[in-house]
Amino acid sequence: METQAKAVGLLRGAWSWVRQVSGDAAYENYLRCITRHSDIGASAAPAPLLSRAEFYLDSLRRRYSTVSRCC
Repeated sequence: METQAKAVGLLRGAWSWVRQVSGDAAYENYLRCITRHSDIGASAAPAPLLSRAEFYLDSLRRRYSTVSRCC
């Protein structure tokens, strides 16, 4: 039973790593960051949370709005 629990933990850790590396967890990271910064008590009014679709479109806009070439 203990071996099975270790295997499940290892698989969860590997899956979490794959999601982080591939960018699949970007929206969850965004939500975690926003809630952490709102808990600190920023003096300015907090920005409204983006939906998953809005976050995706904003990330595409930020990625492709600048020149990206090697030379």
